[in-house]
Formats: sequence, structure tokens, C-alpha cells
Amino acid sequence: MREEIMEAEHHDFRELARSFVVKEISPRHPEWEAAGRVDRSVWHAAGGAGLLGTDMPAEYGGGDALDYRFNAILAEELAAAGAHAPCLPLHNDIVGPYLRTLSTDEQKERWLPGFCDGSLVTAIAITEPEAGSDIQAMRTSASREGDCWILNGSKTFISHGHIADLYLVVARTPGVLVHGTAVSASIFVVESHRAGFTRGRALDKIGMSALDTSELFFEDVAVPAENLLGRPGRAYAHLMRNLPQERLWIAVSTLAAAEKVFQDTLGYCRERIVFGQAIGRHQHNRFVLADLATSLEVARSHTDRVLMIHNDGRLSAEEAAMVKLWNTELCQNVVNRCLQLHGGYGILRENPIARAFVDTRVHTIYGGTTEIMKEIIGQSLI
Repeated sequence: MREEIMEAEHHDFRELARSFVVKEISPRHPEWEAAGRVDRSVWHAAGGAGLLGTDMPAEYGGGDALDYRFNAILAEELAAAGAHAPCLPLHNDIVGPYLRTLSTDEQKERWLPGFCDGSLVTAIAITEPEAGSDIQAMRTSASREGDCWILNGSKTFISHGHIADLYLVVARTPGVLVHGTAVSASIFVVESHRAGFTRGRALDKIGMSALDTSELFFEDVAVPAENLLGRPGRAYAHLMRNLPQERLWIAVSTLAAAEKVFQDTLGYCRERIVFGQAIGRHQHNRFVLADLATSLEVARSHTDRVLMIHNDGRLSAEEAAMVKLWNTELCQNVVNRCLQLHGGYGILRENPIARAFVDTRVHTIYGGTTEIMKEIIGQSLI
């Protein structure tokens, strides 16, 4: 199905994205993993190459292409290379839609040029230590005082936590009535230089070491009223509108990673000789490979169909949950079984399969856990 949904311009963009990854990211990725973050220069390079803000208006330096296939291609190329940082899709696919659809003209003038040229790296801060996937249990709050909102609280598991310049922070806004109730939240754009804002420790993860992930703290941070993003008190509605694309991105990336692991393993099974023949010739291993190939083919058809549904603006929360649930759980199975086929070589850190084993584990957790995806799907059925 892949060729049916891609056109010549998409193939050209894939070559651009692939060459950028090969030249600018893959050679430096090991040093970034050791450092726990990327060098900011790669963001400027990505902006110069036209890989940032592909769907942003051209007047701000964007690509003016409201076509999610471009986003998907970039996500696939990064995932296939095992390059989890810089997380360009976090910038483009998750933060981007909020800035593009909710910003005022004045805010667009302030933020979008830097967003597109790589001089402003962005992050989104939703998850909290005590709330986890339950966003309505968040405690971070903002109260209006004159021309500012005073922000207090903390966030955790924030990707780009240490290198970002702009943070989209979701906070409760007591006193802001929405449909007659004061239980509401709003989205604020917080610049990294604001007094009272501090970055906490860099979190030591089992994978994705080059992607800086950290805690954030807000102590009486004065956020100008003009940094309120969207309508006051409507954060939950804004989140529900944009979360399906975030989950589709995870599904797209995860499937690309699984496909690459499978192709690498297939090559290994053709070359590795055990008991006088290639291990892929043993019946049990052939059956394992047949199962994985079939599952991946089904997932590819499903993912491409959902991608085009999203391109038409018809992606529902349930469909996004389904494709994320299926692809992330499938990836766990593919990576686990492919590592087993590699035998002892599969546990060596120098082996891509070993890195994939830890790097892809988070896919069933972030963007909403597998259990949350099942809850979304289940509630839609009853």
C-alpha cells in the first residue's frame, strides 16, 4: 500500500530526510548518547534543510504543506536510523499544531520564524509526578495577577527538557469558568529564561539516551498574559484535538523501527550458520519470520490507511488509539523475537537490535499507555 499513498514529491522529500540523517545525525548520534543531549547546531541544520515546520505558513519560513505524509516520512527515516534525537517530530508533530492553530498573529510573529529555522527548540509539559497519564489530576496551577499569570508546580518526563527554548505548559486555572465550572486548565508558552523556572535533573532512562528528558519546576513564574495559548480554560479541549496526531506519530515511528529491526534480522538469519545451515532455514525460525512478516504487512496497510484518514482531517481518538496500541505492542513482539534469533550477539550494546530493545520499550508508555489506549477504545464501544 505504501506506493499507493506516496507521490513523487514525497519520494523526493524522503531522499532529503534520509540524506540529512546520514550526514548530520547518524555520525554524531553516539557522542550525543554519551552526552545525554544533542548539539544545538543540528537544529539549525534541520531548519536550513527545510525539515522543520513543513506545515507552517510560508510567511514564517515554513513549508506551507498541510500534508501529514511529509511528517510521517521524516519520522520513519529517523526511526529506521535508530535516531531518537534530535526529536524533530516532537517539535513538528506535537508542539507545531498547537502553535499553528492556536497562536494569535502577534504570537505567530514571535515564535514561528524561530520554530522553522531551528533557533527555537520546543517542548510540551503535561505529565506530572503524581498524575502520570491522568492529565485531569494535574496540580500545576496558574492564577491571574494583573497582566501576568503566576505559574506554580512541576512536570516530569519532559523530552527536550534541557535544551528547549519554549515550553507549552498545561496548568490548572482556578476561577476560569468553562461551561459553568471552575475545573479548567489552560496552555501557557513559557520561555526558558523566565525567573522562577528551573530545569531539574536529567532523567537516566534505559534507552533513548541522546534525547534529554528532565523534570521542570515553576515557582511563582510570571508568564505574560500574551503568552496564553488558545482560549483560557480550554486546555483539555485543545489537547483532545491534538493528541490523535501525537499517537499517530508514535505509531508511524514504532512501525518503521520494527520494520528495520525485522529487515536486519532477516539478513542475519540468511547469513548466520548453525548446525550446518543458515538459521533462517530451520523450520521453527522460518515460522517465526513468517509470523512477523505477516504481522508487519498487516500493520503497514492499517497504518497507511489511518495516515490518509488523518490527512483528510477525519482521524478520531479511537482510531488513533487503535493504531498506537497495535503498532507499539507489535514492535515489542518483533524486537523481542528478533533479539532471540540473534542469540548471544543480540545482547551486545554495539548491536542495533540490542539498542532497539531498550530504545523502543517506551513506545507502549509515552503518548498514553497501552492501558489508556484500551480504555479509550473500550469506552467508545459501550
